[in-house]
Amino acid sequence: MTHLADKVKAIGKVLNDPERPLKERFRALFTLKNIGGHSALEAISDCFQDSSALLKHELAYCLGQMQDPEALPVLYGILSNLEEHPMVRHEAGEAIGAICNENSLPILKRFIDDPAPEVSETCQLAIQRIEWFSKNNDRKKSVYNTVDPTPSLDLSDVKSLKEILLNDEIDLFDRYKAMFALRDINSPESILALCEGLFVGGALFRHEIAFVLGQLQNEISIPHLIKALEDLSQNEMVRHECAEALGSIANEECFNILRVFLNDESRVVRESCDVALDMADYAMSNEFQYANTALLVQSV
Repeated sequence: MTHLADKVKAIGKVLNDPERPLKERFRALFTLKNIGGHSALEAISDCFQDSSALLKHELAYCLGQMQDPEALPVLYGILSNLEEHPMVRHEAGEAIGAICNENSLPILKRFIDDPAPEVSETCQLAIQRIEWFSKNNDRKKSVYNTVDPTPSLDLSDVKSLKEILLNDEIDLFDRYKAMFALRDINSPESILALCEGLFVGGALFRHEIAFVLGQLQNEISIPHLIKALEDLSQNEMVRHECAEALGSIANEECFNILRVFLNDESRVVRESCDVALDMADYAMSNEFQYANTALLVQSV
């Protein structure tokens, strides 16, 4: 076995060990995503038997970001499992869209009327994404090195983009395109426009807003993220994403509020705060990257 194969196997054991702290398993997951390949994909796929919806949703996210068609059968299975947490099924649908294989269209179309709005809306977005990219030969990753659910809208006027973003009458695909355009502008005005999106639209839309604010890591979004995290009427997938965004920003105010919600009634939110605090610790340290392969392997 090669050195890399040994490393992947060892990291896969960390990911699939339910006795390990969740934060260590997250670091293992993102290390496997960065390594890629069949063995990494297999180790990630094996972990879908876990009881943590948060971890399983992150597994699906990473499979989508890897853009390996080999992951599609696993993702189809997760999307089709009506017993699975809607947050996990949503992420499987989004990952299928990220891999962007036209052969995925029939299964996505099966779920556009799913009882869970976050699943049905995700499948509609994934269908539109695949159809858009089949006509537009532009599959580069974003400036944040992520595969986004939609392309960015080719528009630079913040006021116009904000009007699209916050208008519930406009197709969700176009509102997402405006969202990513505002992210890419990355000005105080565009970030505050995004912050308004935390309190309009459905849970899927609001959770994506929180994810984008986490990518931007700008402190002006902190009060808005805290307000959404504290709002118990918000869907747990929104609150979880707000917690992780605060972990990405990683200042003392973020640390303090995340500690408050370590005992939240929602397991998804509790675990997100735990992982977010670990992310924040790394951001505040001198580590080269969050998913540190060498440290993980040494700890096995």
